[in-house]
Amino acid sequence: MKLWVDDLRPSPSWDWYQAFSSSEAIVILNNCRETGMTVELLSLDHDLGGEDTTRPIVLWMCEHDFWPVEVVVHSANPVGCDWLNGMIERYKP
Repeated sequence: MKLWVDDLRPSPSWDWYQAFSSSEAIVILNNCRETGMTVELLSLDHDLGGEDTTRPIVLWMCEHDFWPVEVVVHSANPVGCDWLNGMIERYKP
């Protein structure tokens, strides 16, 4: 499966699942982990509206050692991109 996490931009095509909040994305990822489903691609925006960001998703993946095959960041927030990419590079196997 492919998961697109963004509160404003639509997913690139019909074959993506879309989460609009970090909590929604974590539920999807946890379900994949529990059922053994492979997440082929995860694409993250940083800012998800209000105080929500995708940082909790990356922290959850670190804590549960559950990583998609590929993780990309499509955010326009340069500081957010640096944080996400830094954590992904440091902890992704």
